[in-house]
Amino acid sequence: MKTERRDVIIAGGGPAGLMLGLLLARAGVEVEVWEKHADYLRDFRGDTVHASTIRLLDELGLGDGFRRLPQSRLGNFVVPRNKGAGPDDILADFDRLRPPYDHIAMVPQWDFLDFLTAEARREPSFHLRMETELVEVLREGDRCTGARWRRVDGAQGETRSRLLVGCDGRSSRVREQAGLHPIEYDVPFDTWWFRLPRHPAERNLPAALVPIFRPGHLLLTLVRTDYLQVAYFTDKGADARLRAGGVEKFRDLVADLRPDFADRVSAITSMDDVHLLDVRLNRLRRWYRDGLLCIGDAAHAMSPAGGVGINLAIQDAVATATLLAGPLTDGTLSTRHLKAVQRRRAWPTKVLQTGQRLLQEVIFTRTLDGSRPGPPQLARLAARHIPALRKLPALAIASGPRPEHAPAFARRPNGVG
Repeated sequence: MKTERRDVIIAGGGPAGLMLGLLLARAGVEVEVWEKHADYLRDFRGDTVHASTIRLLDELGLGDGFRRLPQSRLGNFVVPRNKGAGPDDILADFDRLRPPYDHIAMVPQWDFLDFLTAEARREPSFHLRMETELVEVLREGDRCTGARWRRVDGAQGETRSRLLVGCDGRSSRVREQAGLHPIEYDVPFDTWWFRLPRHPAERNLPAALVPIFRPGHLLLTLVRTDYLQVAYFTDKGADARLRAGGVEKFRDLVADLRPDFADRVSAITSMDDVHLLDVRLNRLRRWYRDGLLCIGDAAHAMSPAGGVGINLAIQDAVATATLLAGPLTDGTLSTRHLKAVQRRRAWPTKVLQTGQRLLQEVIFTRTLDGSRPGPPQLARLAARHIPALRKLPALAIASGPRPEHAPAFARRPNGVG
């Protein structure tokens, strides 16, 4: 079996894996990313790029190129009032933030990942294997020494490394084989995602996030550049029962919740057009072993609330590169350095997950059980009568706790990849 050597193997070519690969390559580290798919074209992956990530891209010299990607600018978070009850309530006012970091960019994730890949490939020490999945973590005693891989064509090999980084998502094989076990938090809902067309007359409307709260029902619509991305929240484990009702019943449900969608629900041709997201919320007690580290969803699965998952994963990657590039280049990497990554990133993870659990309890759960649909009236009244308070949730979403900055070795003038 063929054996190769790299300084770092990264399992998973998502936002965290590609960002980490780019940053380490800019430090001169020989890094290889393994992505098991042939491309990044998968529907309903997280597409929200928050202000903290946009600023990071500017620091890396990639901001101009990023802004040329197809994208829409997500506006304020607005909750409609009942008809005739007055103007809608703005709960998160991004207009109060300082430009250019005053918004969320909605970018198809495949375009974002293609962009990161192209920039990383400019670095001679960056390597990427597509259609290659990790099969087995290699060990010598308690230390991880690399991994065995298999390509889609059946070819196999081993790569030895000083560090294996699991960026392979919430069903991480790296995490499983390392014996790292997450703390699981109860999530009482799953999400159905589907698309609806936008009519030509609607193409000039700004991107927006539009929630509909009814007792037992929550429908969330992301207004994208040329289509509508819709999430219907369901009770955990209800997927089979709801699918058994058939597509006509589901179309009627969507049209009842959003009568303005009645003329386009026929775009849902079958229940195959509706994609289930099994929502999870968890985090590892320990993110590392000797020679191995997990970050991003492999270390902490996030719920869709706030769309923070991609950005938290990217912040993990930046902290990892900042703390480990030096020890990797001078040959002193130890578990002490890996522990430092967890110590830096565990706190913002806990803060965001606590916020998601609070939102889950006061909004999602009480909407779905019918006890009190929508945000609490006190929150609506506060946002209505104290406009300055609208900045706080916008700032929390846009930047998050402990945003990371690009390390000096990775910075370039903006516009220079």
